[in-house]
Amino acid sequence: MTREIFYDGSKIAIMPMGFCYPGRLERGGDNPPRPECAPAWHEKILAGLPDIELTLLVGMYAQKYYLAEQNKKTLTETVRHWQEFAPAMIPTPHPSWRTTAWLKKNLWFEAELLPVLQQKVRKLLEG
Repeated sequence: MTREIFYDGSKIAIMPMGFCYPGRLERGGDNPPRPECAPAWHEKILAGLPDIELTLLVGMYAQKYYLAEQNKKTLTETVRHWQEFAPAMIPTPHPSWRTTAWLKKNLWFEAELLPVLQQKVRKLLEG
């Protein structure tokens, strides 16, 4: 996907779980998203985006919120069972420096899920 397509608001929308910076944890990293944000704002925002064809649930907070009872015990289990939620929603790990180690332990992600996701995105963008 080109930079132009990624930043084209008519094709791609990115909605965070929280809408403010939650602060830092004492041991490093960010605090979790504030729990009141998603219930207060997501439904209103999604109402303005009626033609959503694919939702990537990036990270465990998005997966816990949107998959609720279907969510597995761990992020890895949820992502590994991505076909249960596809084609409308696809869970992925959150991109961070920690993801590098996760990817090395979970080679199936790049071998199985990523090609399907790339094909789906390509097909949606070609229209």
